[in-house]
Amino acid sequence: MELSCKSEYALLALLELSIHYSAGEPMQIRQIAAKQNIPDRYLEQLLATLRRAGLVRSQRGARGGYLLAREPWQVSLYEVVSCIEGFDNQSDRDQTPDTTEGLVIQGVWQEVRTAAEDMLQKYTLQDLLDKRTAKQQVDYMYYI
Repeated sequence: MELSCKSEYALLALLELSIHYSAGEPMQIRQIAAKQNIPDRYLEQLLATLRRAGLVRSQRGARGGYLLAREPWQVSLYEVVSCIEGFDNQSDRDQTPDTTEGLVIQGVWQEVRTAAEDMLQKYTLQDLLDKRTAKQQVDYMYYI
């Protein structure tokens, strides 16, 4: 299983908004896109989807842009990925043949999805921020 490019871009954008959350100032699409190397038009569509899901809010005006709708520790990665990917367990069942082997595979695949969903629910945007900070500290450290 891999994280789709779409979900990765959404998480990068939300991470950037999380970094600036405490300042309370909105970020414009071009700022987020430049910092995270995301195409502007693609980011615009992702942010619209995230706004409809209530994960970000937009502010109009000359100094407008996007802000997180909730604090970073309140937004789970599951919410983000689910919003972007639109998890649908029923479509998997429709594709699996009604054979013993197919049902066994379907059962295992459902366990895998449940485990992945549980892990995504366990982590928040704040966890990503904390891991980013820890990584930056290790990267800045050098030995004599």
